[in-house]
Amino acid sequence: MIKKIIVSLCLLISFTALAQEGTSSAYSFYGIGDIRFKGTVDTRSMGGISVFPDSIHINLQNPAHLASLKLTSFGVAGTYNSNNYKTETQEERSKRTTLDYFAVGIPTGKLGFAIALYPYSSVGYKIQTLSGDTPPVFSRYGGVGGVNKFFVGAGYQLTKKINLGVDVQYSFGTIETTSLRFINTVQYGTRENNYSNLQGINADFGITYQTKFKGNRAFFTSLSYTPQSQMRLNNARSIDIIQFLNSGAIGVIESQDIDVEDTDIKIPSKLTFGTGYGRVKSWLIGGEISLIENSVMSNRFNDIDDAYFENTVRYNLGGYFIPNYNSYSNYFKRVTYRAGLRYENTGLVLQTKSITDFAGTFGVGLPINGTFSNINLGIEIGKRGTKYYNLVEENYINFVVGLSFSDRWFVKRKFD
Repeated sequence: MIKKIIVSLCLLISFTALAQEGTSSAYSFYGIGDIRFKGTVDTRSMGGISVFPDSIHINLQNPAHLASLKLTSFGVAGTYNSNNYKTETQEERSKRTTLDYFAVGIPTGKLGFAIALYPYSSVGYKIQTLSGDTPPVFSRYGGVGGVNKFFVGAGYQLTKKINLGVDVQYSFGTIETTSLRFINTVQYGTRENNYSNLQGINADFGITYQTKFKGNRAFFTSLSYTPQSQMRLNNARSIDIIQFLNSGAIGVIESQDIDVEDTDIKIPSKLTFGTGYGRVKSWLIGGEISLIENSVMSNRFNDIDDAYFENTVRYNLGGYFIPNYNSYSNYFKRVTYRAGLRYENTGLVLQTKSITDFAGTFGVGLPINGTFSNINLGIEIGKRGTKYYNLVEENYINFVVGLSFSDRWFVKRKFD
């Protein structure tokens, strides 16, 4: 009964997450929005590295790690985001609470499976400006939506040291952006509405290698590759003649549909290589480097010409420490302490300036007594962009909470 309740609750939470506004960044206007982290709380707390195998946590970044699962696992997580935006003349704050993923992993001997539902990208911004022109011009820009992914993956233990894996992802979602313009001396204003329905399919391939030495020490290596894929956008646009009502709401006087072309956006290929070393169930440290072909990316509509994309390199460094995995007298000695760093060029270029992102992470894994389940807590502190060159600097803090339920399922009982 408890297992059914957990599954039902996780399903309800995950589908609720699809309707959320997962960002408040003005940079989410470009491309298909802010690309979200594809991974669980435990890997995110280690700077995003995915090189370590895990028998009770689902790895969404490299499908080969699914072969390391020993217990059936359910995972769900959410993030509370506090963001401070700065320009050379202004400063604003925003807060968001979002759900990050729902995942289920099932081991079957040498083969491990997983399904997951998670947001891939998010669009969410609201900007208002009042020009110093005569007469002044009031403008308002807004965007909502994003892309979600349904993930099915499998990993196979080829040998005691080598795992292979593959996953397939179906992408779907909608993005809606609006731009409003109103001149004080003119009775009516105009509002442009742009709408896109997005769909696509892509895959990941992975391989991992691990070997052990004396003293329970181990060396890990992983490689994953995502081929370039394509996402189809069915686009629509309309122009509204509007006026502000006494209540403050906007009334539409007239609306006209505008013909726009459907577009295809290329999703870039990605190659990630990682390596790590340490003592299993005691401490591990590792690093990864990712090469992402973001130069093939484009915007949703062909008439957006003030931004372009460039190839990306991402660096991740992190690890964990467990004081005493088998301690019965001291709970905090069984806690997993995680930390990491990450740096990347996001691929977006505005005003000829590359938008970079740097963050430090820290987290803990709190075991639930008498079970293999745990509560994972993480914090991510970082900065993206710059306040110069008419751009925006984003200073953010993300608080992440994840639940991982692990148990032995599908085992026939010898006694009733």
